[in-house]
Amino acid sequence: MDKCEFCKIVRKEAPASCIYEDERAMAFLDIKPINEGHTLVIPKRHYETIYSVPDEEVAHLYKIVKRVTCAVKKAIDPEGISVTQHNERGAGQDVFHVHVHIIPRYEGQKLPRFDEIPEASRSKLDEVARKLRRYV
Repeated sequence: MDKCEFCKIVRKEAPASCIYEDERAMAFLDIKPINEGHTLVIPKRHYETIYSVPDEEVAHLYKIVKRVTCAVKKAIDPEGISVTQHNERGAGQDVFHVHVHIIPRYEGQKLPRFDEIPEASRSKLDEVARKLRRYV
């Protein structure tokens, strides 16, 4: 957990463009967004995969996922939104702390591989976060 990048964000030891936070969950913009508004929602407690997350934590996490997804829809107005969560390397998990992707999508768009996506600037992410926070 000491080396987990998302735990560092929870502890405010690493930067993040946060759009929502409560005592159990946090939502912030992905540093490598597929599209503007690409957000991650995480439980604050460290769990590597969903297999070990208590049911009440999953329920709370997805309550926040829905809330943030609605905010992304209002603020960004994409043609659709993908909500995904990966478990283990074989499924594409690259940060081993449970996280749910909320990805604004557009007709005909193919999803790139993670290593093909450039990092966004902190100033751009903070600008998008301000836009999203109005609706959360």
